[in-house]
Amino acid sequence: MRALIATLLLVLALPVHAEGAKSLPKDLQPIPEPPAAPAGMELDPAFEPQVTIIKRGEEKVEEYRIGGKLYMLKVTPPHGVSYYLVDHKGDGQFSRQDNLDSGVRVPQWVLIRF
Repeated sequence: MRALIATLLLVLALPVHAEGAKSLPKDLQPIPEPPAAPAGMELDPAFEPQVTIIKRGEEKVEEYRIGGKLYMLKVTPPHGVSYYLVDHKGDGQFSRQDNLDSGVRVPQWVLIRF
């Protein structure tokens, strides 16, 4: 019975496959290269994030900098969960975050209670 179903599906799929093969154009051209960026829009390498990984024994610290300024640390202790130290205001005061979510929470209202 399974062989019969598989054969019927194959027979029904062959005309669809043949139609798709006929519809391809014969004179395909390669896609041209994208144009260059306008003047003044080049990326400055100083604004690329730089990551420095420091290992102290079994602890690993990743320092994230932009333009030479330290803005975030990721600390991975040998035992436990990683945490982040983030400078939100740029004043050198770091606050601890256990994860880097955006802080946006989805509303969860109770609609019906049984």
